[in-house]
Amino acid sequence: MAKQQSNKKLDPKKPKFSAYWIYALIILIFLGINFFGGSGFGEPAKITPSDYMKYLSEGDVKKTEVINERVARVYLTSEAKEKAVHKKSGDSDFLSTGTSPDYSFNIGSLEKFQTDVEDIEKENNVKANLTFENEQNYLGEILITLLPFVLIIGIWIFIMRKMSSGGAGGAGGQIFNIGKSKAKLFDQNTDVKTSFKNVAGLEGAKEEVQEIVDFLKQPEKYTSLGGKIPKGALLVGPPGTGKTLLAKAVAGEAKVPFFSLSGSDFVEMFVGVGASRVRDLFKQAKEKSPSIIFIDEIDAIGRARGKSNFSGSNDERENTLNQLLTEMDGFGTNTNVIVIAATNRADVLDKALMRAGRFDRQIYVDLPDLNERREIFEVHLKPLKKVADELDTEFLAKQTPGFSGADIANVCNEAALIAARKGNKAVGKQDFLDAVDRIVGGLEKKNKIITPDEKKAIAFHEAGHATVSWMLEHAAPLVKVTIVPRGQSLGAAWYLPEERLIVRPEQMLDEMCAALGGRAAEKVIFDKISTGALSDLEKVTKQAKAMVTIYGLNDKVGNLTYYDSSGQSEYNFTKPYSEKTSELIDKEISNLIESQYQRAIALLTENKDKLTQLAEILLDKEVIFKDDLQNIFGERPFAKKESHLSEVRESEESAPSTSNPSNAPKGSESEDLKGNASLDK
Repeated sequence: MAKQQSNKKLDPKKPKFSAYWIYALIILIFLGINFFGGSGFGEPAKITPSDYMKYLSEGDVKKTEVINERVARVYLTSEAKEKAVHKKSGDSDFLSTGTSPDYSFNIGSLEKFQTDVEDIEKENNVKANLTFENEQNYLGEILITLLPFVLIIGIWIFIMRKMSSGGAGGAGGQIFNIGKSKAKLFDQNTDVKTSFKNVAGLEGAKEEVQEIVDFLKQPEKYTSLGGKIPKGALLVGPPGTGKTLLAKAVAGEAKVPFFSLSGSDFVEMFVGVGASRVRDLFKQAKEKSPSIIFIDEIDAIGRARGKSNFSGSNDERENTLNQLLTEMDGFGTNTNVIVIAATNRADVLDKALMRAGRFDRQIYVDLPDLNERREIFEVHLKPLKKVADELDTEFLAKQTPGFSGADIANVCNEAALIAARKGNKAVGKQDFLDAVDRIVGGLEKKNKIITPDEKKAIAFHEAGHATVSWMLEHAAPLVKVTIVPRGQSLGAAWYLPEERLIVRPEQMLDEMCAALGGRAAEKVIFDKISTGALSDLEKVTKQAKAMVTIYGLNDKVGNLTYYDSSGQSEYNFTKPYSEKTSELIDKEISNLIESQYQRAIALLTENKDKLTQLAEILLDKEVIFKDDLQNIFGERPFAKKESHLSEVRESEESAPSTSNPSNAPKGSESEDLKGNASLDK
């Protein structure tokens, strides 16, 4: 149990003992014995052969030993040792045993040395007592022989230890622990600062996750009624909605061991590694039960089996998945081990993984609504230095429809950077509005070179969008239009649409007509069209296709849908309808778009003078707002009830660009304008 574990922490200041110090000490001992063994510490004084001949002629030499025919050791008589000239030799020999030589020297040529000694013996009537001996340093020879092998083995051990600790990195790392789990363990000894207080919004998801944590803390509360611990919970939702953050909060709140890893941590270049790591992971979790396992991006190993496996090379991932299925709910059931997984691709997961008994709960983490965005803003605004009474979270939440939690965090950070760039001491409302513009549309490029003709075309294009959207009942009213280049866009428009949970055909048709207003304006004013409506056409085509093939809103095709919620249709090479139906679908999509295009042309032709007036104002000011449209067109003819749920939403627009696509003729202009979220300035 986790409670039984020691709470002792290692002192970071205390140096760790390494086994390599032992290896180094052994090597030093060998080297010391080799260099200082034998007579190393009692080494006699060095003299020259001429000094030896002088001492021999004076009768000071008692005995001479020739070692290995190279070195001569000289022993003095007791009388000679009393002489002052020989006193320094005896003084240095502090480890002398009394029988150690007094001097030594290299003899050079043995034959010449013997001849010189014989001559001196005859001339001075002395005896050198010359003897010859052979000595061998067996320890040194053994050391020299074994040293290369010792070095090779030592280097190999060092490299293997580094690899086993992950120091080598990559696929070669952890060569000895290749089948071990890479999960990070968080327990009561680990300081995890994230808690449920840091998770704003996501009330439904937090409630379900908190229940799991509570079950682990107080299992008897549920088991007393006959309930069983859930096996797992799957967090599903778009990127940036807070799935991983929710898991971090669980790790901070739960007082049980928490194993965290990614789905890609199971994947390795070696066969069988993934399944081995799954077994090891659940083994560790079971040893520390009750515990929680969190697998982020589980779609890396949980993809549906048998799909897109044309070469048969994907068996390793399937083996890993099979082992995971067995561990979660098989004969070897792991009790008190809960698996929490997160993915934004739930449609590609294997159905066996999704069933009850493995992932009992599927928690959908959706994009935040108005109230949730307000709560998220309150969390991210706390660390910022704000202008007093200027930032209203309700207003900021309305300015960021469709933003995820990660996007809102990015907005707050970008606002702080913009304020710092301006030299402000605090972050204000305008900084946040500029931050939303910056994130959605990109940085303004006021120095971009645009010819007068292009600028005029952009102005009429954007004015066409504004006019059509203002004149249609279900189209979103315009708030702001600019022809200042921003990012890859040469113009942008911001709208304030009402929030809808269901959309009717007339609403979709009005939106399509407004999107085609830019190209229609070019046709009405210049009697020419350009590549400037690329993104508009893309948006409209997708909308028309959805009406016909997904939502069943076309009379000719009927109440049919070819939408596959399982997400497996991408693996099919055949269409789910016949060639005749395909022709009908193409025809109906074309008719829908063309009818709305003609409708836009008719509206703009009727209001050509007002369109021209609006475009001239836009050319003059570069930015126009809702008030300018009211001055020209008057109040909108459609009285709508304003709701507190009305939010500013992004609208994709188009304006001419100076880049040439590969399929466009030379000199033609192509544009792909990205839309921007509405900013009510």
